[in-house]
Amino acid sequence: MRRSLLKAETVVKRVGELSLLVSGILILIIGFITTYGVGKRYIFRNPDPYTYEISVIFLVACILLAIPGIQWNRRNLRVDFIVNHLPPRWQAIMSDLFTTVLALAFVSVVIWKSWGIFLYSFKVGETSQSAWQEPLWPLKLLVPLTMGWLFLTLLSQLVHGAIHVIRGTSREDTRIQLGD
Repeated sequence: MRRSLLKAETVVKRVGELSLLVSGILILIIGFITTYGVGKRYIFRNPDPYTYEISVIFLVACILLAIPGIQWNRRNLRVDFIVNHLPPRWQAIMSDLFTTVLALAFVSVVIWKSWGIFLYSFKVGETSQSAWQEPLWPLKLLVPLTMGWLFLTLLSQLVHGAIHVIRGTSREDTRIQLGD
C-alpha cells in the first residue's frame, strides 16, 4: 500500500512539474505570437485576426496548467496573518488540514460543474464567435482535467498534512520519512 502511494505521489509530482514546463513554453509562444501580430499590424498594416485569439487560448491553458504545479510546490498566494499568531500545532492544523479540506471541497465543485459545461459544449459543437470559429470544447475540457490534477495534488498534501500533525514533524521531515 505504502509503495503504491509513493508511486502515485511521484506521478502527481512529475505531471505537476511537466504542466509547469508546458505552461512556461506557452508563455514563450504567446510572446512570439503577440510580437508577430503587432509587427504585422503596425509594420505591414495588415492585421492578423488570429494572433489575439490564439494568445488568449494559450493564456487560459497556461494558467490552468500551472495551478496544480504551483500548488504542489506550495507557491500559491497565502494570507496567513491570522494563522501566524497561533501556536505551531494549530498553525499546522489550519494550514495543512483545514485549508486543504476547504480547497478540496471547492475544487470538487469546480470539477463537477466544469465537466457538465464541457459535455454540453462538446455535444452542441460550440464554437467561438470570431472569424476563426474554433471549437471551444477542448479548452473547456482542460478545466476539469487540470482541476482533477489539482484535486490529486491536494489529496496528497492532505495525507502529508495529517501525518505532519499526528507525528508533530515538519512538512520537510514528513516528505523525507515517506520517501524512504
